[in-house]
Amino acid sequence: MSAHGFEIVEGGTVVTPKGFTAGGMHCGLKKTDRNDIGAIRCEVPATAAAVYTTNIFQAAPLQVTRESLANGRLQAIIVNSGNANACTGQQGEEDAYAMRAAAARELGVAEQDVAVASTGVIGEVLNMDAVHHGIAGLPALMSADQESAEAFSQAILTTDLVKKEVCVAVQVGGQTVHIAGAAKGSGMIHPNMATMLAFMTCDATIQQEALHGLLKQATDQTFNMITVDGDTSTNDMLVAMASGLVAHEELSEQHPDWKNFADAFTYVCQVLAQAIARDGEGATKLVEVSVTGAVSEQSARAIAKTVIGSSLVKSAVFGADANWGRIIAAVGRAGEPVNPHTVDIRLGDIVVLKGSRPISFDEEEALAYLRGDTVRIVVDLHQGEGHATAWGCDLTYDYVRINAAYRT
Repeated sequence: MSAHGFEIVEGGTVVTPKGFTAGGMHCGLKKTDRNDIGAIRCEVPATAAAVYTTNIFQAAPLQVTRESLANGRLQAIIVNSGNANACTGQQGEEDAYAMRAAAARELGVAEQDVAVASTGVIGEVLNMDAVHHGIAGLPALMSADQESAEAFSQAILTTDLVKKEVCVAVQVGGQTVHIAGAAKGSGMIHPNMATMLAFMTCDATIQQEALHGLLKQATDQTFNMITVDGDTSTNDMLVAMASGLVAHEELSEQHPDWKNFADAFTYVCQVLAQAIARDGEGATKLVEVSVTGAVSEQSARAIAKTVIGSSLVKSAVFGADANWGRIIAAVGRAGEPVNPHTVDIRLGDIVVLKGSRPISFDEEEALAYLRGDTVRIVVDLHQGEGHATAWGCDLTYDYVRINAAYRT
């Protein structure tokens, strides 16, 4: 067991936890031959919870998934990429329900136990012939092996350059429990649970209320602390399923192993969130902003989000320019209590501001640091105990190129 109380499972996927199978294939929604439809299935109805985008314009699949989750359980998730099925009116709603019905029929589960997710271009009606072809073909491709899980992970991607997967093992009641996740996201990424799809599986036995509370808490600390471009999408959700196939006393906040389980669960969310930030459209660097000494954790979060979301900070990082003025300006406009005389700023280990006054530093050393693939910015406000970390990426020429022609 690691110092964290859990172990990282190398090569682990969403089918590593007991009871899960997955698969993916190309059905014709994408213009390329990349996988564009996938599914996860649990052999039993699983305890489940979800959180959703905060965008007012929510895509039809979210409505269907909310309805399915009303009883706190799921047995399958059907996902397509290449088309968001968003802002498609009554037809879009009918298509989302048709996806749920077809998946239930082909996967042999109750219709009410199927979640639906879509991602891709907004405002275009789904090619349902292609969708039905894909759903019909998925059962033969689904298994609990790594290849099938990776086919699923590929099927949920849009402009992503890499798949995003992670798995950990943690001890609960003397039994080994696995928690795994797969995610997509590289553009339209902004805090408030938006701009991505993520799917988590685990084999723990857990109260639904406890799972939902943990999911919300972990989301606030991880997915809600990333930003790429400040845009919040219409489709995005995080769904967690727990099969309950590892026999131990039901998990709740009162369970003696709750903290280790919650830490492992949150770690899975954090790794996926960081992977999304690192894979930001056109990005060359992962940027991490840690704020300490704030008056509260909420205040620290708001400041960290403001800094990580600043186009000027992101541009300076891309250009490897140690321009701390961009950073302190973002701190000052976050709308949170800040003493203008006590702020320290570091770029990695390089102090550039002390007590809100500039410190002489080696420009060449700073240039070399900022040219690395991970840039850590630390802001210490010296006002309290609040601390938070946010993740994002640099803003590059390629971001404009990719999004200038996303639809065409």
